[in-house]
Amino acid sequence: MTAPLLEIDNLHVTVDGREILRGLSLTIGAGEVHAVMGPNGSGKSTLSYVIAGREGYNVTEGSVRFRGEDVLEMEPEERSHAGLFLAFQYPLEIPGVGTNTFLRTAYNAHRKAHGEPELDGMAFLKLVREKTKALGIRDEMLKRPVNVGFSGGEKKRNEILQMALLEPALAVLDETDSGLDIDALKVVAEGVNALRAPDRSALVITHYQRLLSYIVPDHVHILADGRIVRSGGKELAIELEAKGYQDLIREAA
Repeated sequence: MTAPLLEIDNLHVTVDGREILRGLSLTIGAGEVHAVMGPNGSGKSTLSYVIAGREGYNVTEGSVRFRGEDVLEMEPEERSHAGLFLAFQYPLEIPGVGTNTFLRTAYNAHRKAHGEPELDGMAFLKLVREKTKALGIRDEMLKRPVNVGFSGGEKKRNEILQMALLEPALAVLDETDSGLDIDALKVVAEGVNALRAPDRSALVITHYQRLLSYIVPDHVHILADGRIVRSGGKELAIELEAKGYQDLIREAA
């Protein structure tokens, strides 16, 4: 395995007093794409929220380290500045805030955190238009409030645009294929694949194998009852599609 980028060890997490993750361990190396699959209620989204630092998710045991640093001691914005990115299953709408303004604010916050000068409006507009062209996003979308009135596909394209601008070391995609038609799915996958590099990794959380036909993972993990019960290569996702979760979970027990 390449040098560890993200190391999760024996992670236990409760939500409203109920234990959701029960000893989850996972290591992601630099440049690797890992997929986590599992039935509803297995803890997939909880895993993504803990990595991102969402409130209400109480870590009772275990550790999460990113580039050797204790993620659990970081504020959410510190995690973002360190190179973590979360694409939500259901992206939030932000009425009254233009998409271009939102993107520029986020981008310049990262530059400031790294001691780099902020881009002015014209320089940023040039940059963002280069990214939108590559992703097949219309300039008109940049003028609209963030995600307000966007279709499901537009919301996911917007998140991939954010990811393309911020170039995170680790992108966590929480069921980003949810509700997408095949054309939108391909655009999202192409955006993710364009960012693949030896120093950048992705954690793809999904129910279905179809996304993994476009974002081909190096490793696939089956999550059940708060633990990873089986790991393998990309062929594991195909086996899952054929057998279903219950058969594979029984075999792993």
